[in-house]
Amino acid sequence: MTKRQLPRYKDLLWPTLKALEARGGSASIQELSEQVAADLELSGEILAVPHKDGPQSEVDYRSAWARTALKRVDAVANTSRGVWTITETGRRMRTEDEMHELIRRDRAKLHKRRPSRNAESNLESDAAPDAQDWQEALLDIVRGMAHDAFERLWRRVFLESGFTKVEVTGRSGDSGIAGAGVLRANNLISFHILFQCKRYAGSVDAPAIRDFRGAMAGRADKGLLITTGEFTRDAEREAVRDGYPAIDLIGGLDLCILLKDLGLGVSTETVEVVKPRPEFFANL
Repeated sequence: MTKRQLPRYKDLLWPTLKALEARGGSASIQELSEQVAADLELSGEILAVPHKDGPQSEVDYRSAWARTALKRVDAVANTSRGVWTITETGRRMRTEDEMHELIRRDRAKLHKRRPSRNAESNLESDAAPDAQDWQEALLDIVRGMAHDAFERLWRRVFLESGFTKVEVTGRSGDSGIAGAGVLRANNLISFHILFQCKRYAGSVDAPAIRDFRGAMAGRADKGLLITTGEFTRDAEREAVRDGYPAIDLIGGLDLCILLKDLGLGVSTETVEVVKPRPEFFANL
């Protein structure tokens, strides 16, 4: 498998718009990824190619470029919860050539601002934002933690997320942990949750989901499987297979967002933008 067989981010632009339309105008990143993969008939082998040593696949990484490039020309928009929608501008784009022309103009503006770098690397920098850098750096830190510290981290994560009676009941063979806790929903109903946290750099496949489901039998109401890597498409399908208990999955990128939202080991900074207000002086 070579990267030449992978779709370029340019090849993913128009399919992303079409996928949003097919999904009724809005979709999660996972739904978009599945739709685009189906529309382009991407093989499992291509979808499994990793991006560097991070938790993302190369296709997902290039898809992030495509979404951001479309967002720059106001063809799509996204919310803080990761839901992407097609805008009125995007709906008015009737041809792929029209879309590429808008993006070409935007890329030309980027090139003028940064003449020392070529246009495509400019777009890669902006479309694959710094968010990817902090997420991969954070996952490297988590993977490198001492085992007892890793256990304490997850006990803290679950407690901060509203779990009670959190216990680590064992270690998994991948330097991860297994355990259980109770989650009370809306102060009405309690669920017994069995969890596994795997320190992977690669992908968790469907057999791991089946093994975990077997371990859940008769012991918990729900299962939660977490990895510092990612889940294969087969694993995601196995987790929600009809006729079997559903298992919630949290991959590396979602894990980073969770730690950020809980304020555990991640800090955010707000940049102050100072601008003169001519109207103030004009109205004196």
